[in-house]
Amino acid sequence: MFCLTTAQSKINIMDSTSSDIILARDDTDGVCTITLNRPEQFNSLSEELLTAVKAALHDISNDSSVRVVVLAGSGRAFCAGHDLKQMRANSSHEYQTALFKSCSEMMMAITQLPQPVIARVHGAAVAAGCQLVANCDLAIASDNARFAVSGINLGLFCGTPSVPLSRNVPRKRALEMLFLGDQIDAATAEQWHLVNRVVALDELDDAIDSWTTILKAKPPEALAMGKRAWYQQIDQPLIDAYATATDMMASNMMLDDTQEGIDAFIEKRDPSWK
Repeated sequence: MFCLTTAQSKINIMDSTSSDIILARDDTDGVCTITLNRPEQFNSLSEELLTAVKAALHDISNDSSVRVVVLAGSGRAFCAGHDLKQMRANSSHEYQTALFKSCSEMMMAITQLPQPVIARVHGAAVAAGCQLVANCDLAIASDNARFAVSGINLGLFCGTPSVPLSRNVPRKRALEMLFLGDQIDAATAEQWHLVNRVVALDELDDAIDSWTTILKAKPPEALAMGKRAWYQQIDQPLIDAYATATDMMASNMMLDDTQEGIDAFIEKRDPSWK
């Protein structure tokens, strides 16, 4: 069970076994910031934190007041991957299967969320932390960010992180990261298309704010519809992908906001979204 405390649009989720806040949620003017809050553990994904993030994403998916989601980490790192101490303390195959299943469900929940999700990356994003960056719709990193899928160095191939990684970076670059286990810096991550932009650490929040402001100005139904179709078509054969996109665009054209947007363009005025 989780303890929820609410104050001025802030929700903190606490570890059921202690008084530690492991997940912080802040809702401000349509932007929901979810912050992994295990700074002493470099925000490693314990089973409790995975459950908390999934619950938060479920709540957000049903909250029309949230227009954009930002995923961040507290302390010196974005996320150092799974909690290895917890994993070693529970060595059964059943536990490991349940843990990785829970992580995969959390990653899928991000792609199934109707709102755009931006990763705010600083410091280390390693293993499942790198997976989390690759799994978000968009990612802005500070110039001190470092990325790796380094499980192979411990004898554990990063199989689940390889799923979104291979869908973001070129295959040989993905395999280079997975086989060698080396870190790449933020500039390389941008070059390899793991992140969208790299900025100075002291400019990171401004860069995030700039994109959330732009995204909030877009019609939410169209964004949600487009995001759903994007993830559906990306792994389909070409003919099926076009069928998915055709159905999405025809449905999109039926939206009041879309018709308003086209009318506004024709009439050379700003649109008035509902």
